[in-house]
Amino acid sequence: MSGHDHDEDGYTGPATLRLGEAELAVEVELRGHFQPIDGYYHWYGRIKADQRLSELAGGKKQKVEIRTPEGSASGEISDPDPWDRYRITGVSRPPFSVPTSLEDLAPVEG
Repeated sequence: MSGHDHDEDGYTGPATLRLGEAELAVEVELRGHFQPIDGYYHWYGRIKADQRLSELAGGKKQKVEIRTPEGSASGEISDPDPWDRYRITGVSRPPFSVPTSLEDLAPVEG
């Protein structure tokens, strides 16, 4: 058993973070799931510690745009953890691919 109460989708890898007028190349680990209670897709994750991001964000919540090779989305970064990794969250379309049908989830037999 995985310990998760719901299925999660995700992306790990390089991304571009737009904070104000600045664009930063960052590494991210993102996850997400559809929340039936409110009817929205919620995505979230961490941005690997980055000195320039720390300088620009100043440890405060900020609106951002994030782009991965799979898509882009608007979100918000929040206070960094003790390892200087900022949390990023968003609602609705995530910046990564999400299965949209049961066929997308079925294992490929070969």
